[in-house]
Amino acid sequence: MKLSAALLGAASSLALCAVSGTAFAQHAVTGLIIDDRGNPLPGARVRVADQGLTATTNRQGEFEFSALPAGDINIEVSYLGLPTATRTMSVSDTGRNAFTFTLSASETMDRIVITGQILDGAARALNQQRTNSATTNIVSADAIGRFPDANIAEALQRVPGFAIQRDQGEGRSIQLRGAPAEFTSIQINGVSLASPDEGSRAIDMDTISSDVVAAIEVSKTLLPNQEADSIAGVVNLITRSPFDRRGPRLNATAGGSYNEIGGTNDWRGSFVASNTFGEDDRIGALFSASYSRTNRQIDNIENDWDFVNVGGQDVAVSDDFTLKDYDTRRTRISFTGALEFRPDDATRFALRGSWSQFEDFEFRNRLTYDLGGLQPGATDTSATWNSARLLRQLRNRSYENTIWTIAGTGEHDFGASRLDYTLGFTRTEGDRPRGFELVYRTGANRTVSQDFTNFDEPVISPFQTGEQLDLTGIGFRQVVDRTNLNIQEEWSGRINWIMDGQLFGHAAEHRIGASARLRDTSHDEERWRDRSGALAPADFNGLFGTERSQNFGYLLGNKFDEGRIQDYYFSIRDQLRTDAFRLDDSSVESDYELEEKIYAAYGMTRVQRGATEVIAGLRVEHTDFSSTAFRYDELTNTATPNSNSRDYTNWFPNLTVRHEFNDNLVGRFALTRSIARPNYPDVVARIFLNDDGDEVERGNPDLNPTLSNNLDAGLEYYFEPLGLVAVNVFYKDLTDYEFTLRTPGVFEGAPVDFIQAENAPDGFIRGIEFTWQQTFTFLPGLLGNTGVFANATFTDSEMDIGRTIAGRSKFPLSGQSDYVYNVALFYEDSRFNARLSWNDRGDYIDSVNASDPRLDTYWEERSQLDFSASVTLTDRFELFVEGKNLTDSEGIRYDGVRRRVQERERFGQSWFLGARFNY
Repeated sequence: MKLSAALLGAASSLALCAVSGTAFAQHAVTGLIIDDRGNPLPGARVRVADQGLTATTNRQGEFEFSALPAGDINIEVSYLGLPTATRTMSVSDTGRNAFTFTLSASETMDRIVITGQILDGAARALNQQRTNSATTNIVSADAIGRFPDANIAEALQRVPGFAIQRDQGEGRSIQLRGAPAEFTSIQINGVSLASPDEGSRAIDMDTISSDVVAAIEVSKTLLPNQEADSIAGVVNLITRSPFDRRGPRLNATAGGSYNEIGGTNDWRGSFVASNTFGEDDRIGALFSASYSRTNRQIDNIENDWDFVNVGGQDVAVSDDFTLKDYDTRRTRISFTGALEFRPDDATRFALRGSWSQFEDFEFRNRLTYDLGGLQPGATDTSATWNSARLLRQLRNRSYENTIWTIAGTGEHDFGASRLDYTLGFTRTEGDRPRGFELVYRTGANRTVSQDFTNFDEPVISPFQTGEQLDLTGIGFRQVVDRTNLNIQEEWSGRINWIMDGQLFGHAAEHRIGASARLRDTSHDEERWRDRSGALAPADFNGLFGTERSQNFGYLLGNKFDEGRIQDYYFSIRDQLRTDAFRLDDSSVESDYELEEKIYAAYGMTRVQRGATEVIAGLRVEHTDFSSTAFRYDELTNTATPNSNSRDYTNWFPNLTVRHEFNDNLVGRFALTRSIARPNYPDVVARIFLNDDGDEVERGNPDLNPTLSNNLDAGLEYYFEPLGLVAVNVFYKDLTDYEFTLRTPGVFEGAPVDFIQAENAPDGFIRGIEFTWQQTFTFLPGLLGNTGVFANATFTDSEMDIGRTIAGRSKFPLSGQSDYVYNVALFYEDSRFNARLSWNDRGDYIDSVNASDPRLDTYWEERSQLDFSASVTLTDRFELFVEGKNLTDSEGIRYDGVRRRVQERERFGQSWFLGARFNY
């Protein structure tokens, strides 16, 4: 393997810098902080005041001091939601010292703080967030479980700074602080994930069930020991450990839902089983599983807009009106496992794995009026067309996203120094085994009038007269099938050496490390099409069933019968998937293979001076990239490989400061640098001519990665019993931002539109976040059991492409909303809790039309109200109910202005009833 001399030199220099000033301790003290139910308390602050030392407990409630004098010491433990306590411990001058510290509520403290399910999760999250060096947000499993969020994307929408993009009403991809989804790195237990999507590095977060994680840790500012490909931040999904709570443990959840549209049902279930055993519980094992199946029906209207000249003025008209009636079945399965061994207090080994699969099976009826022959007198609200076609289409497609990770870790504590290492493997698959379409259409001989006075539900003349049900003259157009398989595999390894010492007379921690990530990617696509009629159904009308298709206020006629369509499809599939019907150019030119190797080294020092903590360091990453794609020659029936390779090295300096103005007020400041490498199809040397011959997608091997210099600053005020008020500002100065541009040109003698990714020289993202969390214990009676979680994020963005196109050179970043709000009001006592949650994000641009700004596409502002509640029947059993989208909010996409609706989609409400068992 190639490793640049510069990288080796950097690693050596960093190591020398970090080792300087190291001092070795004599007496190590470790401890475990638990509550009076035996649960570990993560994020507790442990102080030895007379020594000026502070430690923080990890997720298992453990802490360590590597150098304490022998004799009696006073240890102070503080944890939001519980009273601060002090204990005197005796430190032996031989061997390691281990203590267990139980932190209990006082008799006067409201027990809801330590027994309530909502507030217990909030306490764990707040304590970890308060003591972290960088700007972070923590979401505990308890907090996730109190929202009606079935996947990770929907769980993250409640976190400050996050917005989600939905697919058919369900959260799919995430955007942090207004940045594109590709700017956020996703990890499982610290192992970076590759995307199953062939078109983007962004991870489809609906693949992973929210039931299988113990916590979600969001790092909004990076430290040098973290991978640099995280301009917006890092989302680390932490799966459960058997040492989260020692001893036998079993948790199970099951239930079902009723969905408003179609009267369908969803089912969901999960369980976690774990135990610790052996002498002193030094061995632990855990297994968890989650299963869900949703059956949804979706209403959908779509329009294609363009401008035509009428009487010397441009008039916006819709020349394509489409109704889509979706029946979908989505299945999500996730497993996690862990085997951990702690032979002594200084050594730990763990093997952790996860497997998640998301399958989407779609059966879609579509009715389209393809409009032509515009008549005089058209306006922005009305038009008549006399050369219209009616199309009836059936699409039956399925795809599976699979994400698999496994990692082995080791930790060794030598007192004054520590060593940890990880070897990981991840494999992701995006498999589209079926992309079947059957299309029939009439001649261009129908007359259609349209009235867009009500732009959400326009009046289309055939649906007033019933002409849309007349299939006279409809004929076979085509039958299409498509498969697509995208596989990414990555081996990764990292090693870290941490040393205690001093710097300028103050306690310091020095850290050096190195890592490598070796990724292989392959993309294989096959397409087949019959337009000759050789494989056309013998009886088109016989494919329809008796169920009517009603989409909003429009009647499409009878639906295609799923069983009959399946019988027809499997009767022709093998014949269709032969060379006689293969689209060779599409099949070959979509394929590519690539390798990407990323080597990194870093050094950093953490120094504590009184209430101020300073971290300074440097990271260097070297990237090797190579790829091969193919160009198909129809004249010779041959495929010619196109290969490209490049390598580059980037440096990432880092300064992070954390200051405690007092026990409650924490300030943070960070100057960092980060990177976003190009999406693979955009940088692979490929040329793909579409089936109609009017568009050429072209890779850009000269595409540079996006670099960002980041400034973050914030203040957080924590108050009892569980309160937080915080404000954070951020600015990201972008260089070489990647965007996609469509430009006219000539290809092989014919006019085409070229679609290619390019770099914008300059850009920025800036914004401010506000967070408010409080329990209203000061209110009288039952009101004292209420509280609020609220946050708001305001962002602005811009990219300057360095040239003027259609009068513009500056554009907002895709997906950036000016605001995102979350408000959740809750009530909780010892047996009952309820939460009403409201989420809102503003309009955002979806795509830029470089040639006509009036046709830029936006998603409209969308708000949603959700409800969840649970009642504890016994110490081990509870019932819960969840209501989603109580506002019946829709998804609206429009071109330029709101009245030009491009897409309107309705999902309806759903209600879920379930039960939980805890042991």
